[in-house]
Amino acid sequence: MQSTEPIQRRAARVLVIDSAGRVLLLENFDPAEPQDRYWVTIGGGLDDGEEAVQAAVRELREETGIAAAVDEMTGPVWHRSTEFSFDGTRYKQEEDYFLLRVGEVEVTFAHLEPDERRFTTCYRWWSRDELDVAGDSFYPRELAELLRRLA
Repeated sequence: MQSTEPIQRRAARVLVIDSAGRVLLLENFDPAEPQDRYWVTIGGGLDDGEEAVQAAVRELREETGIAAAVDEMTGPVWHRSTEFSFDGTRYKQEEDYFLLRVGEVEVTFAHLEPDERRFTTCYRWWSRDELDVAGDSFYPRELAELLRRLA
């Protein structure tokens, strides 16, 4: 019998903000429900023995090609607990959010893990105003308000 208890997971996420105040988001989909597209901040699960800020730096490079040092990250600036399903597995995730302000940067998917290549479709820089009026799904849902607080 399959367990209905979610897998406990810690994650680090990065709010990458450019000089125009826009946030970098990735469009993903759940392989179990490929028709549902949504936008997420950069980040992912911590490896064994890894600190959240180290995971934030690693995930940033893997998912965007942007190289940053630990001391360039601000935060954590926010924390949340969330539950979600992905590819048929339920998770309960504790997330620490870090802030990285950047100038002009090049984004590349060249360092994505093979499984991430399956469900990451594109990236986009979003303004807070665009987040307010977009019909798209964003995670975390509090993203626009969080960005206003950090501005």
